[in-house]
Amino acid sequence: MKTLPLLICASLLGSVTLASSVQAAPAAQIAKGDVASRVQALNALLAEQWQHTLQNSPEFATILGDLRYNDRWSDLSLAHAAAERKTTADFLKRFEAIDTSGFSDTDKLNQQLMVRQLKDSLKSYDLKLNEMPLDQMSGVHIALAGFVSSIPFNNTKEYDDYLTRLRAVPKAFDQVIGVAKQGMADKMMPPKYLLEKVVTQIASIEKPAGMDSVFAEPLKHFPKSVSAADQKRLHDAILAAIDDDVRPAYQKLGEFVAKDYAPHGRSQPGIWDLPNGDAIYRFDVEQMTTTDKTPAQIHALGLSEVKRIEGEMTRIAKSQGFADLASFRASLKSNPATHATSREDILNRYRGFLAQMQPELPKLFGILPKTKVVVMPVEAFREKSAAAAEYHQGTPDGSRPGQIFVNTGDFANRSVLTIESTAYHEGIPGHHLQISIAQTLPKLPPFRQQAGYTAYIEGWALYAEQLGKDVGFYKNPLSDYGRLSDELLRADRLVLDTGVHYKHWTRQQMVDFFHAHSSEDEPDVQAETDRYITWPGQALAYKMGELKILELRTRAKQELGDKFDIRAFHDEILGGGALPLDVLETRTNAWIAAVKAGKASAHPKAE
Repeated sequence: MKTLPLLICASLLGSVTLASSVQAAPAAQIAKGDVASRVQALNALLAEQWQHTLQNSPEFATILGDLRYNDRWSDLSLAHAAAERKTTADFLKRFEAIDTSGFSDTDKLNQQLMVRQLKDSLKSYDLKLNEMPLDQMSGVHIALAGFVSSIPFNNTKEYDDYLTRLRAVPKAFDQVIGVAKQGMADKMMPPKYLLEKVVTQIASIEKPAGMDSVFAEPLKHFPKSVSAADQKRLHDAILAAIDDDVRPAYQKLGEFVAKDYAPHGRSQPGIWDLPNGDAIYRFDVEQMTTTDKTPAQIHALGLSEVKRIEGEMTRIAKSQGFADLASFRASLKSNPATHATSREDILNRYRGFLAQMQPELPKLFGILPKTKVVVMPVEAFREKSAAAAEYHQGTPDGSRPGQIFVNTGDFANRSVLTIESTAYHEGIPGHHLQISIAQTLPKLPPFRQQAGYTAYIEGWALYAEQLGKDVGFYKNPLSDYGRLSDELLRADRLVLDTGVHYKHWTRQQMVDFFHAHSSEDEPDVQAETDRYITWPGQALAYKMGELKILELRTRAKQELGDKFDIRAFHDEILGGGALPLDVLETRTNAWIAAVKAGKASAHPKAE
């Protein structure tokens, strides 16, 4: 799972971050002129929009290594969201006014993708999706605490910026409370039982004081560039801010959720229970899959994929001497050899599989990532709700590596069979490779280098699990069974997400399906079920994206024959950054046609 948008601080960035300031040439002026001047106007407008995005989303800027706004949080207030809606609408008019006739395909696509994003942002606001700012997966309480690991602490100024941010936490939380109250008035409420989990999470972050707080972590690793006097000053001031500002703000937020907010949470797990819930789910499905598939079609596809994958798993079970898949699953759950022996055992296995894959990458790609990736344990306060693993992107210049956060909690009940496929998914050749390459594509504007289309991003990462098999890994039948278990989980998601949000399944129906059709550990069954309830549509992205990439690969092989080169195909898929699946298909079809006509290379380009 990649944290965004992408997911890293999604709740901080808000639902309307694609606006721009309005101090620029009128749309009528932009529309005029020859091709060169119109392209120049488009690029200037894209640059203006990007600058506003960074200024409007300081956390995102920090993640990217732009530290101009490193001492502040996003404005999370209702008033700011309303103002952003207006500037987004204005910006949309200006982009739509540009005449793209005569533009290159790249420039046309830049304009089309920006218009698409701005329209989606407006629709998200109009559906009031910003009015549910608190959940157990990416609520502001978790986002702030988890964000600490993405902040640089290389000098005194960066520590002072952090101190300023800590002192501003009460204001940010008051803004969130205001948004939540509006959502409560509009009956835009998460499920009650999940909000009760939020209360527990908030308490787990609030209670540790002083150096035991997650917010004190930077004080344990002062760099040499910070003088002894500044270390003493910052140590005392940051601890004071934690105990006098941050912890009281968490306590206030926790009391609000427990006493005023959670009791009004919705009773049903499905988003259909909200006002306009069916329309919201249709929007979520469209956003997360970037397809026109209906929930009914996706549900049927999920059932079909579950059946196919379980057939492959059954063949492995029988090859191991078992009568059926159910008895094989039961044996694995009780077999200590298939479970982790310690927290460090889990981390070391991830690191080993990444090291194993590294030398194989040139067989699959012409372009390779330059940024490193590291494996880290999930913070203790997130263990009970966090996924098995998640990826946090590094900076484009590589000064902060990509980070794979691995859940090592309850290690004795965690199977090791899926660690190999998950390592490839989160690291290389999955999220880390794709995102690191995208961030440095030289011909794309920043908004495309950092694009967050979930179906593409998660689809690529799931596809990357299969690439391990392509280069000869998963040789042990149990390891390949683990890969299939991970693929089955993504097929289950098509059934479960549409089941709860479209077919009105209960949570128990979801858990029962999980138990019947997965090899997931019990902690993951429970956490995953709650995740799908919290993030409607998000779980659909993985399989929908993977199936599209596999479809395009099959098409390219069939049409190009001897001209097909897997490295060139992958470079083409990755070379436009993250894209909606319909745009990716158009791009790939054009590349296939160009190779057939001798107008494009069928081999990787040297960098």
